[in-house]
Amino acid sequence: MNFLRTVGLTLLLLFAAFYIVAFWPVRDPHPAPYVERGITVVQVGKLYASPDAPALAPATIVIQDGRIAQVTQAFASAPANARVINCQTCTATAGFWNVHIHFTQPKWQWAAWKSTQILNAQLADMLTSRGFTTVADLGSDPRDTISLRRRIEHGDLLGPAIYTAGPALYPPDGIPYYLRNSLPRWMLKLMPQPKTPEAAVRVVVRNKRTGSDLLKLFTGSYVERGVIKPMPEDIASAAARQAHDYRQLVFAHGSNLAGTQVAIASGVDVLAHAPDTTEGVDEAVLRAAVARHMAMVPTLKMFATTVTTKPSYLQPIYAIVRQYKALGGELMFGTDVGYMTDYSTDGEFSGLKECGLNSRDMLRMLTTAPAARFGVANEKGTVEVGKLGDITVLDADPVEDTAAFSKVHATIRNGRVLFQK
Repeated sequence: MNFLRTVGLTLLLLFAAFYIVAFWPVRDPHPAPYVERGITVVQVGKLYASPDAPALAPATIVIQDGRIAQVTQAFASAPANARVINCQTCTATAGFWNVHIHFTQPKWQWAAWKSTQILNAQLADMLTSRGFTTVADLGSDPRDTISLRRRIEHGDLLGPAIYTAGPALYPPDGIPYYLRNSLPRWMLKLMPQPKTPEAAVRVVVRNKRTGSDLLKLFTGSYVERGVIKPMPEDIASAAARQAHDYRQLVFAHGSNLAGTQVAIASGVDVLAHAPDTTEGVDEAVLRAAVARHMAMVPTLKMFATTVTTKPSYLQPIYAIVRQYKALGGELMFGTDVGYMTDYSTDGEFSGLKECGLNSRDMLRMLTTAPAARFGVANEKGTVEVGKLGDITVLDADPVEDTAAFSKVHATIRNGRVLFQK
């Protein structure tokens, strides 16, 4: 009898441990957004309420209970009980988006239990000190990302709004070499590589149940250095259709001509990178992508940081981005931080400038373009009365010098100050 009790207790403890590790972190996957109660006042020398609006100089923004209550072209006085950010040499814009990040570094593991102090410092280093009030995670362990989102929205952490794709889908036997060579075997076995359309649909359904908001496909995967394996079109199409049935955006890592063509044919919404193996990615291919209303996230600094800075490699990528914009294609801002360990954004803005984009183009990539693409333009993307109080405050005017985009003075989300110098 004692033996049976011991076995039963052991099994119960093992089940409890399994539940705590596997399921407890992904509970409550879509909590209501955290809203800062009270009044936050931002007084700045200039305000660009939208990418196309003239500057208001000076300007005061009043945020009450998380929403913008007043925008005034003056240094208006603040109530005695208000939180105040006063910087007469600063420029304010709507809160920045970064639509390509990852929470895959080891420091994000066990996010459900890690200390608030540690996680706030990490969130500031990677995101909030860069001005980001909304981000899209394009591939991570949902136990970490969902835990971060839940703790942010419960008010425990100072962080951005998080959309997540959960685990990405790869071609059959198609995990990229740079992941295959760096991750433990047990983790590789959990990475979805559906071999049939039906299997792909099951993965999308499972991801949705776990809390995913987006879908990420590797339609072109670097299985070896210089060797790209495309995802079969029927598998990509089945996954994309299921995601669209859930009203989810579909992102694709295309890599080359074949991967980009699979993305176009399968109905992908956003190219998560500009193609970096550029042979054959000509005007006709880009026109086809534009005709499908696909957006592109250039991630230029990532290529220069993790591959090479040789002009023979980078200039063809810049040419694709330049041509995509000229054809009327939509660009959105993303850096691939989390995979890329250098979190600074200045290299991305200098790369975009080299592609011929001006400050207004970049501000559009950071604000109105992603807000519209994600279907929340009525809440975010511009500084207007009634919208959420998402504000990025810069040390200088980015219209005068695009380098100012990377010099963040303060970051505010729903009226809550996430970061301030």
